[in-house]
Amino acid sequence: MVRKISIVVPKSWQELTDTQLYYIYNLFADNLSSGQIKTFCLMKWGKMKVVCKYGDGYMLQQGSNKFIVTAELLADAIHALDWIDELPQSPVRISSIGRAKALDAAFMGVAFDKFLYCDNLYQGYLETQNHALLAQMAEVLYGKENIKVNQTEKISIFYWWATLKSLLSRSFPTFLQPMPVGMDNLLDDNMGKRLQEAMNAQIRALTKGDITKEKDVLAMDTWRAMTELETQAKEYEEINRKYGNK
Repeated sequence: MVRKISIVVPKSWQELTDTQLYYIYNLFADNLSSGQIKTFCLMKWGKMKVVCKYGDGYMLQQGSNKFIVTAELLADAIHALDWIDELPQSPVRISSIGRAKALDAAFMGVAFDKFLYCDNLYQGYLETQNHALLAQMAEVLYGKENIKVNQTEKISIFYWWATLKSLLSRSFPTFLQPMPVGMDNLLDDNMGKRLQEAMNAQIRALTKGDITKEKDVLAMDTWRAMTELETQAKEYEEINRKYGNK
């Protein structure tokens, strides 16, 4: 007799609860393969557990029900979680660490200076793999100085920022160009200088050289600042296209 088993799992990153995000980021921290991660998630979220190996397959239990599945069937089932292999389409993050609440995931209504500060730290992390930089980001992203973050929470911060940058790059493709590869280590003076110069260039573009406007620019909503920078980048690109070779 064929028994039908109902398995309900999330269909996207956006459906995950904080508990589910903690679970999946814990798996990431263990450096498991994609197949292993999706198998663990299928079992956890499908409320199943392995009873024992059974021939070429496994005996699983879901509630009071026990059933046999082949390794091939299990391998096919995990494709329902293939979205795990991709970055989320829109930013997701653990919404709170302890009593500290996270900023808006997409940085809507968040001051531009917080974006600049975190992005410098993120770029530095990409170059150095120094996890202390992710902890520094957490202080801003969760609004708490000296906040204690574990490895799982650091991974959440990395994925949050990577997804935010992906969203902003799609929204403002002219302005947000990828940073050059092969930069020096963040701890090197040259790297720090380059990041500072990039930040200052953005501020100058928005203030149009008027330093009295700097405070207002830094307090500007991140998306409003990006919209203005995108407009200026398009204007510059158009001028360069028309007159650059003359």
